[in-house]
Amino acid sequence: MTDEHTYHYHVIRRAIAEIDTADAPLTLEALAARMQMSPAHFQRIFTAWVGVSPKRYQQYLALDHARHLLRDRFTTLATADAVGLSGGGRLHDLFLTWEAMAPGDYARGAAGLTIRHGWFDSPFGPALVMGTDRGICGLGFAAETGTDATMADLTGRWPAAQFVEDRAALAPVVAKAFGEAPGAAKLHLIGAPFQIKVWEALLQVPTGHVTTYSEIATAVGHPRAMRAVGTAVGRNPISWLIPCHRALRKSGALGGYHWGLPVKRALLAREAAQSGA
Repeated sequence: MTDEHTYHYHVIRRAIAEIDTADAPLTLEALAARMQMSPAHFQRIFTAWVGVSPKRYQQYLALDHARHLLRDRFTTLATADAVGLSGGGRLHDLFLTWEAMAPGDYARGAAGLTIRHGWFDSPFGPALVMGTDRGICGLGFAAETGTDATMADLTGRWPAAQFVEDRAALAPVVAKAFGEAPGAAKLHLIGAPFQIKVWEALLQVPTGHVTTYSEIATAVGHPRAMRAVGTAVGRNPISWLIPCHRALRKSGALGGYHWGLPVKRALLAREAAQSGA
């Protein structure tokens, strides 16, 4: 990761925090002043990062945006086929392919499995990516939690695995995941059976759309298990590619996010802006 990109991400994160706490929309000049930049320079950085102007971006970060998404971009998982989705490797519009670890192997803490890891630049700050020979098994963001806590979080999920730092081995698939061909990324889901069912349901939510925890519970055959579903969503080890950020409360509230709500807001806002939601 470059120092310049890290700086730019934190500028955007600070701008989001300013927007969240403002009583009314902020002008370009006001935002730029708070970032200690000229309006033109701030506009260039902001537009390069998200693809739209700060004014437009504020609309996607407004407090009622989650309710807007639920009203206009809600995905009923039971009818996912109606929007062109199907099973197997075409679970959502990124067309990710995935394979799950056998339950017994997961129960043994992934003993005998080698997991490579490395830190990478991402549109959402420092990203820790982990992968096996079968695909990406972990992706976490450290902008809010810090690098040490993010590393401890992901490695602690599979305590018997062997972890090897190998950024070079992961770089090609990471470039595809964050670039123009995320569908080329293969995933290796390492979790308990119920968790994997929840993550599979998340993969059915298209970019720019959202769903609710209760929808997911119904989709996995446990309509009253919303608390368990919420826990499984929070334990999703492959952020961004398994889109747990697209799960909202039925009330329209954002709910929680394992890597910090500012990151969740940024993920939703970027997707909404780029998809025209």
